Amino acid sequence: MHPIPGTRALRTLEAAGRHLNFTRAADELGLTPAAVSYQIKEIEDQLGLVLFTRTSRSIRPTKAGELVLEASAEALDVLGRAVARARRMERGASQLKVSADAQFAAKWLMRRVDSFREAHPDIELRFDVSSDLRDFEQDDVDVAVRFGAGKYAGLAAHRLFDDVLGPVCSPTLLRSGPPISEPRDLLNYTLAHIEWSRQGITWPNWPMWMAAAGIDDFDDSRTVVFGTSSELLQAALEGSAVVLAESAMVAGDLAEGRLVQPLELSLRLAPEFAYFLVYPQGAADDPRIAAFREWILAEAAKTQA
Repeated sequence: MHPIPGTRALRTLEAAGRHLNFTRAADELGLTPAAVSYQIKEIEDQLGLVLFTRTSRSIRPTKAGELVLEASAEALDVLGRAVARARRMERGASQLKVSADAQFAAKWLMRRVDSFREAHPDIELRFDVSSDLRDFEQDDVDVAVRFGAGKYAGLAAHRLFDDVLGPVCSPTLLRSGPPISEPRDLLNYTLAHIEWSRQGITWPNWPMWMAAAGIDDFDDSRTVVFGTSSELLQAALEGSAVVLAESAMVAGDLAEGRLVQPLELSLRLAPEFAYFLVYPQGAADDPRIAAFREWILAEAAKTQA
């Protein structure tokens, strides 16, 4: 959510109280620690209260500070929710704002969205492309697509599709390197995957794929690890590695020849995790959300098939 004008002092106070550290608060706010310290001192002078006790190593809220910090957090929360509602109201009933991460938006959603616009010309789609989890009461979004376990308090969640991961690479890489006819041939190439785990579940990686392929002596010390799927796919498209990628996210690149599958063996994602369409339960009957829900579930069924 974009900062609300006129709340700089409140945001500084709230961040300092949450972190109990001027440096971390400054990093969050894009300020210097000295600027945070100055703003806090200015607030204290204006209120005639000491809000923090300071030592050379730490800060702690005073009793008065605890009261003011709690009120500041509540005030920012209430104001943020009101502004989000006002922005949705201002957008009007003809607009639907969809939040999705960059990879899903670019590799899946945007490739299909024209069919929604043709079916619903009266609904104008707007997009919030971000990997951050959105708060529907604080952020100006109506629906979101997120990867996870689908358990979101107060939200309706519709599973879109299960996915599998397999090796993909640039055709240029294959033409310039040794042939790949069996899994062990991949050891002649740089291999890359993403590193991700949650709730005890680990995202499929090269050691897991090699084990499924019957290669028990795989040395993963030369594999390259990326933090996001977008970075991983960029490495594949640039021809610098063979990567483990989600089939749904590379289907377009495969169909258009930018990527190829050197081998067919794929691994399924843990069944607990998938892409979900989510929105507030109370908004289920909103005509715009109902139309988008019906459309995206139909498109997801095609992907699943």
